[in-house]
Amino acid sequence: MRFGTKAIHAGVEPDPTTGAIMTPIYQTSTYVQAAPGDHKGYEYSRTHNPTRTALQNALAALENGTHGLCFATGMASIDAICKLFKPGDEIVSTNDLYGGTYRLFTKIFEGFGLKFRFVDMGDPANVAAAMTPNTKLIWLETPTNPLLKVIDIAAMAALAKKHGCLLGVDNTFASPYLQNPLDMGADIIMHSVTKYLGGHSDVVMGALVVKDAALAERLAFIQNSSGATPGPQDCFLVLRGLKTLHLRMQRHCENGAEVAEWLVKHPKVERVYWPGLPTHPNHAIAKAQMRGFGGMISFTLKGDRMEDAMKVLSSTELFCLAESLGGVESLLGHPASMTHASIPREERLKNGLADTLIRLSVGLEDVEDLIADLEQALA
Repeated sequence: MRFGTKAIHAGVEPDPTTGAIMTPIYQTSTYVQAAPGDHKGYEYSRTHNPTRTALQNALAALENGTHGLCFATGMASIDAICKLFKPGDEIVSTNDLYGGTYRLFTKIFEGFGLKFRFVDMGDPANVAAAMTPNTKLIWLETPTNPLLKVIDIAAMAALAKKHGCLLGVDNTFASPYLQNPLDMGADIIMHSVTKYLGGHSDVVMGALVVKDAALAERLAFIQNSSGATPGPQDCFLVLRGLKTLHLRMQRHCENGAEVAEWLVKHPKVERVYWPGLPTHPNHAIAKAQMRGFGGMISFTLKGDRMEDAMKVLSSTELFCLAESLGGVESLLGHPASMTHASIPREERLKNGLADTLIRLSVGLEDVEDLIADLEQALA
């Protein structure tokens, strides 16, 4: 079954009671049992809910996995992964990382005894050098947030296998439309469902997808025990969003390409970060493991003046200054003061995240209008 067909049909069936083609919103907290333990597969909605089950099955199918688990937020899903480990265990992570993930790692789980090493994963040798007998997880984003680095998933999977640890991949920026890390050897895929999977800026959610039944059972135990699960209304909204994921991602990629190529030629732009550009340092890896390059773009201005960046950020009309990404509408943001403000400035600068960096989430509007908006803002 091809991707577009799966996006529309995977994980969902007509309602057996009424024949409704859309999965019902099972707005219930509990379920009647004929006798203790004699039920229809559902006891309590923190543990299971039919609307959530349909979504979890759909996400697993889109990522070529066998088990999907949904959480109240993307951070709750990463929190569940961290709870697989015990004090003294180590996690090797990319140094270009979403600020919320960095905050969770360093401000929460370091306090519980986990140890984190942040390295440039552009060279697998850096990761190999950071591995120890206590390393239990390699954690990466690809493309990364916000510098759009592309990390070789297969190479990281080989390292994880060699050292007997897990490989987790935040696949948010790519979505399952552009890449499927499980097929390249990853053990866990994480999505901020809030972004491209939901796609309409109206829901907050996270998800994990795995292939291994034992790992799925451990994560499901944490999901139920910790209780950070989404409600059925949110699950319904994401199920609806998935049905157009292939169409939306195609347009995000097309618009992203035109905006990136336009920015490259602009006299006020110093550097453009987008993996589809032949000048991108990881372009060859991106071509090998992705089916397209997405709608996320970052760029810096010539002169390295913060006031110039602030002027652009406050001058757009179609690009809205806001957190988040992946919706139908175009957004822009300032990672240093918004999404990555929790990372110390010296760490940001060391990893290449300049104070003047602007991040775009290119939406589905007519690209001519988007370029015109950027042109007047840059002017």
